[in-house]
Amino acid sequence: MDYAFYQEYWWLLVSLLGAILVFLFFVQGGQSLLYTIGKTEDERSLLVNSIGKKWEFTFTTLVTFGGAFFASFPLFYSTSFGGAYWPWMIILICFVLQAVSYEFRKKEGNILGHKTYEAFLLFNGFVGLLLFGTAVGTFFTGSEFIVNKENIYQPMMPVISQWQNPLHGLEAAFNVRNLLLGFSIFFLARVLGSLYFISNIHNPDINKRSRKQVLINAIFFLVCFLTFFIWTLASKGFAVKPETGEVYMQNAKYLHNFIEMPIIGIAMLLGVVSLLYGIGIGIFCPKSAKGIWFAGVGTVLAVLSLLLILGYNNTAFYPSVTDLQSSLTIRNSSSSYFTLKVMSVVSLCIPFVLAYIFYAWRMMDKKQIDMKDLESKQNPQY
Repeated sequence: MDYAFYQEYWWLLVSLLGAILVFLFFVQGGQSLLYTIGKTEDERSLLVNSIGKKWEFTFTTLVTFGGAFFASFPLFYSTSFGGAYWPWMIILICFVLQAVSYEFRKKEGNILGHKTYEAFLLFNGFVGLLLFGTAVGTFFTGSEFIVNKENIYQPMMPVISQWQNPLHGLEAAFNVRNLLLGFSIFFLARVLGSLYFISNIHNPDINKRSRKQVLINAIFFLVCFLTFFIWTLASKGFAVKPETGEVYMQNAKYLHNFIEMPIIGIAMLLGVVSLLYGIGIGIFCPKSAKGIWFAGVGTVLAVLSLLLILGYNNTAFYPSVTDLQSSLTIRNSSSSYFTLKVMSVVSLCIPFVLAYIFYAWRMMDKKQIDMKDLESKQNPQY
């Protein structure tokens, strides 16, 4: 287990966390549908209480994803979070507002009113997802920064990475391909949110509207994602010469990555098929509520595959369009060998954590909720 092994191992773990996070965005997707599926105050309360049991999973996974990235690839963390800080700050604010909303929406003495907190949930569901998607889109399209490690020896300004655009990350929202990925994640989250409502809520009206939203948002998702995916496969990618570490542009680099790493390509195919099967259950099988599980597994596999082709096979996962040689790879941006090795020992606890999450999830979703649960004082209300 050499240095390269640990670098690839931690890129796999970070990618897996990112894939799970995208699946858990069904909470944000459900929030964006509060006034689309919920036509009355009681129905909206039922929707909020359904996804309110899961918002901590999303928040915790987001923090863990950021922490794992910081620990394993600190140069990326300092470059992106330190340079493109506006999108990340707004995303953080979105999630803070979400946490506050679930905590205080139905609290006694709520002077802002429940509609204010519902507006915060909508803001988190719309803005948070779009910004996250456009930020991740820069992994494929590139960003404007320069990295000079020799600056660490400058006593007056030891800043390694410098952002070259005054918008500090917001410029990503003006790139069409980034926006396509942002809207792909947004509509996918709405599909997953609708499927989760079907699985978790016993209410014929909500069930009917949720299935309708699965169809509508699935169409928009497929249009946005297929356009982004085909465009990305056909475009030049940021390749790295393994002998020298030189970054250069290669035609259809990401398509070559799928071909040269067939296991990842197969995982992508299986993920797409599973996701489409879950969507099909939500649309065409009115007696089945299992669509969320097939769509969830498919989402994790598909997103994991996309993230893996960014870091593996001599690819720059965070490219610079200002200076190609400043682009970040898993080789030049990772922590030390000792740090990655020690963290890898700790990572062996991850299966136990996942098992606990699965157990807690199953216990909370043993039965579908309905209007009677809103009247029960034994259940926490959001």
